[in-house]
Amino acid sequence: MTEIRPHILDYLGDLEGAVAELGNTWRPDDPTYRADVYRQTMASFSYSYFAYFHADAEHPDWAPLWNPVFTLQPNPDDIYTYSPIRGDLRYRVSGNRGTVKILSFTSQRHMSGMIDDISMIGAHNEIDDSEFEVDASGEFEILFSAERPQGHAGNWAKIDPQATAIFTRFRSYDWENEVDPVLSIECLDPVQPKPRPTRDQILARIQEMAKFPARKTRSYYRLQNGVKERVGFNVFEPIQMKGALAKQVYWPACFRFDPGEALIIETELPEHRPYWNIQLNDPYFNALEYVYRLSSLNGHSAKLSSDGKFRAVIALEDPGVPNWLDPAGYTEGGIYGRWFNCSSAPLPVLKRVKLAELREHLPPDTPVVTPEERAEELRRRVRACQRRRRW
Repeated sequence: MTEIRPHILDYLGDLEGAVAELGNTWRPDDPTYRADVYRQTMASFSYSYFAYFHADAEHPDWAPLWNPVFTLQPNPDDIYTYSPIRGDLRYRVSGNRGTVKILSFTSQRHMSGMIDDISMIGAHNEIDDSEFEVDASGEFEILFSAERPQGHAGNWAKIDPQATAIFTRFRSYDWENEVDPVLSIECLDPVQPKPRPTRDQILARIQEMAKFPARKTRSYYRLQNGVKERVGFNVFEPIQMKGALAKQVYWPACFRFDPGEALIIETELPEHRPYWNIQLNDPYFNALEYVYRLSSLNGHSAKLSSDGKFRAVIALEDPGVPNWLDPAGYTEGGIYGRWFNCSSAPLPVLKRVKLAELREHLPPDTPVVTPEERAEELRRRVRACQRRRRW
């Protein structure tokens, strides 16, 4: 039996591994960057309790995954929940679909932050609400298992025999009016009552918690740095990932500008576009504050120009035009856009201009957004986001 050390901090030394990742940021010697990495480390560490203590594969339960608090990765339109599973067990997910734009489930082997080698993440299986039956009142039930049981006529979704996790996306387009799903998950195989964890299990899980922030940070710094290394700043790069959300084409960029400047994003739109959005991230791949800042837009909230194009403006100050993307005090960071199941995947362009000359680079009929209109836009956003399920 493991000897218990007298101080809990003795088990948390691996937190320094996340701070060491400061060397892989864009400004390793900047004290503000160091403080941001400390904050990011604490956010990941606090999330890791859910990952290691909330549920297990025999006793599944939905836990928060990514949301306005745990911001290392999320799409602001999505609320994500997570449960451990095992590929040799059967699970029933049931509840009410709500009215969100898309409800999807992804099962896979391993989750980011929980293993050292991210190449081990795989065995993805994805299903969304276009692929299962929902009754007129929104109720549904799905059986998740490695093989479809003989004679099973209801909704069924495959999980890989190596699967260890399942997570959801509650993807909302109209934040003010759409209703989030209400879901349960049950293991259908005979299992023992949920046990009290042993002393050794508790200590081992605490140590895994301490490793989680470095693993998580390492994964996502690599993604953002890869874009910068391949195309530099203020250039979009189209990316289509394998596995989860193969229907989605991403268009990331790393942005950079100076105070007194603005970045104009311009793009054609696919003819068929069931869902698309754009968001700003900080330089460490966290979604920027998106409850109290206008740091994201989607196909419902965005305003199109009279020529049918989408134009947005990144600027520290309100530029007084539609589609302001507020970088929340950052002059560099990341942009992520998504075309989901669209008929084409146009690649937007970025233009860096003087903020005082902004309107010279926009269509002449671009409307003026007054401070009062902007304040109301933000008030509505805050109310809508707070009313969504987040944990």
